[in-house]
Amino acid sequence: MGRIRAGFVKRQAEKLMKLYSSRFTTKFKENKELVAGVAEVPTKKLRNLIAGYITKKLKSGKE
Repeated sequence: MGRIRAGFVKRQAEKLMKLYSSRFTTKFKENKELVAGVAEVPTKKLRNLIAGYITKKLKSGKE
């Protein structure tokens, strides 16, 4: 069974992917820095969850 993510993380990630789809890559580190730059995320953990979700979606090909 996979890990269940909060709906907030998914919604924010989908929103960011729509706005900045061409700037995200399949590399977590680059996505993490981009999320920190374009979104106001209050905590480091939340930023990492959003960047990780985006990375996973791009690697699986389900944009």
